[in-house]
Amino acid sequence: MNKALLIISSLIISTLIMAFSSFAMATTGVSTLPEQPDEDQFARPSGAFDKPLESIRLSDPAILADKKTQMYYMTGTGGMLWRSKDLRMWDGPYRVTEFDSNSWMGARPMIWAAELHQIDGKYYYFATFTNREVKIDTVRGNVIERRACQVLQADNPMGPYRAFGDSIYLPANRPTLDGTFWRDTDGKPYMVFCGEWLQNWNGTIEKIELKSDFSGTIGDPHVLFRASDSPWSREKDENGQVTWNKVTDGPWLFRTGTGRLGMLWTSWVYSDYTQGVAYSESGTLDGPWIQEANPITPPNYGHSMLFQRFDGQWMMSVHSHAKDSRGRTVRIPHLFEVDLSGDKIIVKTQ
Repeated sequence: MNKALLIISSLIISTLIMAFSSFAMATTGVSTLPEQPDEDQFARPSGAFDKPLESIRLSDPAILADKKTQMYYMTGTGGMLWRSKDLRMWDGPYRVTEFDSNSWMGARPMIWAAELHQIDGKYYYFATFTNREVKIDTVRGNVIERRACQVLQADNPMGPYRAFGDSIYLPANRPTLDGTFWRDTDGKPYMVFCGEWLQNWNGTIEKIELKSDFSGTIGDPHVLFRASDSPWSREKDENGQVTWNKVTDGPWLFRTGTGRLGMLWTSWVYSDYTQGVAYSESGTLDGPWIQEANPITPPNYGHSMLFQRFDGQWMMSVHSHAKDSRGRTVRIPHLFEVDLSGDKIIVKTQ
């Protein structure tokens, strides 16, 4: 494919993404499509750790602290990977995924909210993949594309990450996103994920059991809670009445120092991306899940995950929204220190 055709193709894709996002903003008040990386972020990495964290544009940043290599690896939306020795200066981006054009994802799927998990000597890439060529539903004028969570595998954190098990993990007739990993008290591995609001207008957070080697899923999904359970999210409905926001994003499981099971998740308070927390009364994924009354991070921070620095300090990785010089919304990674020693998570925002 020649250079002119590549440029034209890129412009067409960007126009489609912007049109869909604008329509979603007009109908719901929030954008549903995270930005994909700019073309200059696909440049060949220099191998130098010369990029400050705040200079990187990335939605849904997730960081693996890999003790084996003594390196931090950051993934997120867009399918790229950065690495750092100190969390301040980063090397990248690297493309680390490979796809089979015959799979449901296609040869070049959109990639959202990728996160890495190192388990039993293998590296697993939990992410949301969208095949924009396949449409699965139309609800209230929104055409819904084939989008689902899947797990890829590699032998080292730099990849390449490839599909290795069942062809699908979640039902093909539903849009799902933001899958993450948790091993519950029964010793079984689970994927915890969101049922996207676009189809039912009341987003969900659900679980499904994973096979012991993460190569597929077992049984059917089970709803843990719904967007309508939130006491803090806000939007105005079609009649202008204030109500809960329909979006569920970015679940992440953790235990406090007292053994309490918590879940971070994100929605919106009008136009501010906002993050809350829920705690399980049973201490298991089955809940019931009790929502904290107020958000736990400042407005405009969300879709977080937790990791431990090599010195033992717990950290929260989030992104915030800002406008660039051309007036476009960009997402910027940010780190907060976290205290998990008590009965509740405490985010150190100062």
